[in-house]
Amino acid sequence: MFILSVVIGAILMAVMARIPILGPLLAGFIAGLIVSGGLRGLVAGFLSGTIVAILVAIVVMGGAAALGGLMLGAAGAAGGGIVGGIIGMGIFIASLYFGVLGLVGGFLGGLITG
Repeated sequence: MFILSVVIGAILMAVMARIPILGPLLAGFIAGLIVSGGLRGLVAGFLSGTIVAILVAIVVMGGAAALGGLMLGAAGAAGGGIVGGIIGMGIFIASLYFGVLGLVGGFLGGLITG
């Protein structure tokens, strides 16, 4: 049940990430409702947000390297990877945002059902 809640929470987090603050909180809340229990909800909500941020970072860095490689060859791929890494640091900060809000929402959802 725990893995299911993290997967559903991550999908909801990806969809509702466009709604500032409330979207990640609600996604974490639903993940916490599924697992029931404050501590398990807390972990499920945090993992939901973190997984989404990691997947976005991989896509952005890989996409930047691939685009640079297509345009300028090996040097472009290296440059694209560097630019993707810099962008990835911003995404790391976003993962903290999504992770913490998912953590709070998951804890609250877990408390309600726990």
